[in-house]
Amino acid sequence: MKFVIIGYDGPEGEAKRKIHRPAHLANLEPLDKQGRVILAGPLTDKTGSLLVLEFETMDEAEQFAQSDPYTVHGVFERVEIHPFKQVFPKQN
Repeated sequence: MKFVIIGYDGPEGEAKRKIHRPAHLANLEPLDKQGRVILAGPLTDKTGSLLVLEFETMDEAEQFAQSDPYTVHGVFERVEIHPFKQVFPKQN
């Protein structure tokens, strides 16, 4: 099942992001190798990040979001997780 994870940066998010980006990307790497990263990246208005990832359950998505270095180290002040149904591009 796909989940949208929106991480909203805290007041020092931009500065902390630079420090913790390598660990954040390393955390996503295993999911990417498994084909579970649909898309991920920062919002260009510098308010946070958007990730669309595949997990079996909401609990698994929540555990991932809460243990991500951006959450742990305060880049993200708040995280929202929503189940997501992809319509486009069409999946086989």
